[in-house]
Amino acid sequence: MLLTALHVSFGIILSIVAFEGAVWLNKHIRTPLLNPLLVAVTFIIVILTTFRIPLSDYQQGARVISFFLGPATAVLAFSIYQQITILKKHFIPVLAGCLMGSITSIVSSYLLCKAFGMDQAVTMSTLPKSVTTPIAMSISQELGGITSITVAVVIASGIMGSILAPTLTKLFHVKSPIAAGVAIGTCSHAIGTSKALEINELEGAMSGIAIGVSGLITMIIALTYHSLLG
Repeated sequence: MLLTALHVSFGIILSIVAFEGAVWLNKHIRTPLLNPLLVAVTFIIVILTTFRIPLSDYQQGARVISFFLGPATAVLAFSIYQQITILKKHFIPVLAGCLMGSITSIVSSYLLCKAFGMDQAVTMSTLPKSVTTPIAMSISQELGGITSITVAVVIASGIMGSILAPTLTKLFHVKSPIAAGVAIGTCSHAIGTSKALEINELEGAMSGIAIGVSGLITMIIALTYHSLLG
């Protein structure tokens, strides 16, 4: 019992220290490449590998933090509520953007897996890569995927979206915070939304609502595909 408590405490403390250190580093060295989540994950991997700490020991504490992922995602509803008038006004464009983004994400994942000769389990694991983790894990389980792979690709897509979003919006001259927010939320879920909130409150609100809408659309498309061809 004591050993379990130590493992839980270790996982929680290491996660907090790694992330807080990564946030501090990001504030002092202003570059999108030093994404706090990316730096924190890299630091944790280095610590576990260097000291040969079993991943299972760390995960006992990490699961406690993962429990708060759902509530943290739900908190985004507050920023959405603040922009409810604008969201109602642009409902059709938001829905269309989420639909096209979800289809593009699923199709690109499927084609890349087939191009590289991935088996069915891996392919199904990557289909929900652009939706938030709780939804992605649920979809992956229903499709017969491997949830650990799903979590990895979801985090990777979120980090890439957070890093590249500001550059891509400038590159393609996306002036509307509504369009930028929908794009970010659809392709890089909560991690990207946290970056969108830093850029603009409206952009963050649109990104937040895109998480839910694109998650629902992705689930419908993926499960329909599985029921027809599975």
